[in-house]
Amino acid sequence: MKVVITGGLGQIGSHVAEMMVERGDEVLVIDNLATGRREHLADHPRLKMVIGTIADKAAVDCLFSEFRPDAVVHAAASYKDPDDWYNDALTNCVGAANVILAARRHGVRRFVYFQTALCYGLKPTQQPVRLDHPRHPAGSSYAISKTTNEYYLELSGLDYVTFRLANVVGPRNVAGPLPIFYQRLKDGKRCFVTKARRDCVCVKDLARVVLRACDGVGNGAYHFSSGTDIAIQDLYAAVVNAMGIAPCPEPEIRELGPDDVASILLDPSRTFADFGKIEFTPLELTVAAAVDYFRKHGTLGEYTHLRHGQKET
Repeated sequence: MKVVITGGLGQIGSHVAEMMVERGDEVLVIDNLATGRREHLADHPRLKMVIGTIADKAAVDCLFSEFRPDAVVHAAASYKDPDDWYNDALTNCVGAANVILAARRHGVRRFVYFQTALCYGLKPTQQPVRLDHPRHPAGSSYAISKTTNEYYLELSGLDYVTFRLANVVGPRNVAGPLPIFYQRLKDGKRCFVTKARRDCVCVKDLARVVLRACDGVGNGAYHFSSGTDIAIQDLYAAVVNAMGIAPCPEPEIRELGPDDVASILLDPSRTFADFGKIEFTPLELTVAAAVDYFRKHGTLGEYTHLRHGQKET
């Protein structure tokens, strides 16, 4: 199989690329290095890497015309700054639309997309959230832009799978509480945690399911989630344990802010029905692998989709 992976040097894209190359696929990666890292992928004869932006329509068309992919894994996304509407729209809307149009023009057989659970809004009315929950992405620029392009994908006529994601954590994780906890603890700073809960899933577990989606399993929207959430304080404790810090530094516990999401717990029943049983990696092993990565490569900025006054650390 020939596969284009946008954002292929980021957390999700690079793990998918590694697994595809390992099984014998030919992979073309494009990444603008906004949050991706060149060291995430080793050179390989079946791997081609292009440093560039999917917002360049002519460049995207040229790559698809030359490579002629069978499948596309669209992992590129702008999310570094919740107030950077320009780059969110440029990458997540314009760039992603360029990729979808190129895929349609060149006869791509399967398109895999990643959507944020924030598409359901900051106050989802179901718990757990089912796939029939209305999309209300107005709470963040990231959710607005990612949902806009999910609509474009649905309009395109392409054969697609979109994974609406729980919190994807593990090695190469540069956003959310995990890298923030690590960096602050490493620097000897106190962390704070809110009383939020999240469903944390390992990036490698997701990547294995993405390969099956590229092979033709499933169709339409799915939740990639374990169906169980944990307290953010439990994630903090797992980071402390993986770093070998004793005694555990007590974090400051804060109440949820008015726009914080208490829990985003997604119903994975359709995913389990179509993709079969998923053996989810235990949180402790996932966090330990992430901490090992951070020790070698650093955390690259500790980004969050939340506004600065709402950060979870």
